[in-house]
Amino acid sequence: MTRLSVNINKIATLRNSRGGNNPDLIKTALDIERFGAEGITVHPRPDERHIRYADVRELKKVIKTEFNIEGNCREQKFIDLVLEVKPAQVTLVPDAGHQLTSDHGWDTIQHQSYLKEMIGIFKNAGIRTSIFCDPVVKMIEGAKETGTDRIELYTEGYAKGFSLNPIAAVAPYAEAAKCASALGMGINAGHDLDLHNLNFLVENIPYLDEVSIGHALICDALYYGLENTVQLYKRKLQPKTSY
Repeated sequence: MTRLSVNINKIATLRNSRGGNNPDLIKTALDIERFGAEGITVHPRPDERHIRYADVRELKKVIKTEFNIEGNCREQKFIDLVLEVKPAQVTLVPDAGHQLTSDHGWDTIQHQSYLKEMIGIFKNAGIRTSIFCDPVVKMIEGAKETGTDRIELYTEGYAKGFSLNPIAAVAPYAEAAKCASALGMGINAGHDLDLHNLNFLVENIPYLDEVSIGHALICDALYYGLENTVQLYKRKLQPKTSY
């Protein structure tokens, strides 16, 4: 079954808004694990506006499930942190410094030699690698040439199109995932996935390894409670299930 990794950036944003340690980021991560999530994701940025580099170090000491660090590998500080912490997985995202959130995948053809170098550095340290990709077959084929273990499909386009035409919205993602699977790469997905669109994605990409969900899950937790929300998302990861 597809695994759920919860991105806890928004918990850190809430904490940072008032200073202090409320909510307690470490306790929340441990509770999310206890509630059934199979992984914890963080995306530290250079300005530390949500997840701080110190948070990453502290989380590594206590996380029992899979730890996934996303970020911009053009930042030497990020590279150094990942090599120090050695998470289970590093996801390379082509963020610019000013970006509010991730909004596109890598051009794996234009940046292929650079990505190959970065992938080699992290794999030599024993860290599984994933590249953030748009659902374009050429980009998936380019990712394969970098030596990455997995790709992460950037699903904002799917989420935006889902309410209008779910079949059309999922089609390029299913095609890209089929290509990645045939090339021997694992497949992750993330961005704007929620309780409404998640199950349809999983049903159409049966070999999806992992989804990383943060914003929507934390928003839902305000209404349903954190434990219940984690369980709701896990149920949506079961294909061919009606609700």
